[in-house]
Amino acid sequence: MSWKSIADMIVQSGDAQIALVGAPMEAGSVTPGRCDLAPEIVRKTLRRFSTYDVETGKELDLRILDAGDADVRGVMPAEGFAPIEMAVSRCTVDHDLTILLGGNNAVTRPGAHALGVPLDRVGLITLDAHFDLRETDQGPLNGNPIRCLLEDGLPGRNICQIGLAPYANTSKMHRDARGAGIGVFTIADCKARGIVPVLEDALARIAHADAIMIDFDIDVIDRSQCPGAPGARPGGMPVDMFFAAARYLAAEPRVKLVDLTEFDPSLDLGDITALTASRWACEVLAGYAARAEGR
Repeated sequence: MSWKSIADMIVQSGDAQIALVGAPMEAGSVTPGRCDLAPEIVRKTLRRFSTYDVETGKELDLRILDAGDADVRGVMPAEGFAPIEMAVSRCTVDHDLTILLGGNNAVTRPGAHALGVPLDRVGLITLDAHFDLRETDQGPLNGNPIRCLLEDGLPGRNICQIGLAPYANTSKMHRDARGAGIGVFTIADCKARGIVPVLEDALARIAHADAIMIDFDIDVIDRSQCPGAPGARPGGMPVDMFFAAARYLAAEPRVKLVDLTEFDPSLDLGDITALTASRWACEVLAGYAARAEGR
């Protein structure tokens, strides 16, 4: 029998349940790098993954429209906002789920604006080692998309941040997050309670949201398992927990958009992070497929 890969489900035109769009933005990164290379690397690496899950005995049978990349390579986040918002909004209108491949974490802000509902009806869950609450005096950067969104009008009570790492943030950011009403879950919370109970709490906190975006910043994963993430820290999220979170959250019908950010292929070793990013995409697809089964 011939090998059928995840990449074989990707089409360039026609009807599809899911859309894939790249946002190869690297400018405006606190740590300069080549996150712009990530969308194409992930697309290529998906050829190495089959459509069959041996653990569940289920075959993925989906159509994924590749909507191409927003034209944002080399531009700062302020200038890249409109191209990303436009590219993503075209996808969210016509598809149940859109996968946004960053690029650095600055792509999250235009993604949230592209859901087609007012910001006060948007829910945002981040899996990230960082609060992303740096000040905005120098404009949008990859280190401040959450503060930018708060300033845009996204209520803090609509945001939950999961996987926050010790010694990766400031006390002011923590105070600001709590003061804004953001749900804060550290990596210790995830390890002590398990990721599903934490995600259940997060979804309950944003039960009032009409549409949900999930920001999967790959630097939430433990550094030893994710060398191609410049912001990853030792003691971070185990990679199997990251995959479980992707599958669980993608099964939620209100989740309309997921992004993957902060993967820098120029730092990768042995394709570890490329394979991790592509397996993440497989888990997102498996979660979406489970919607029809009620999880």
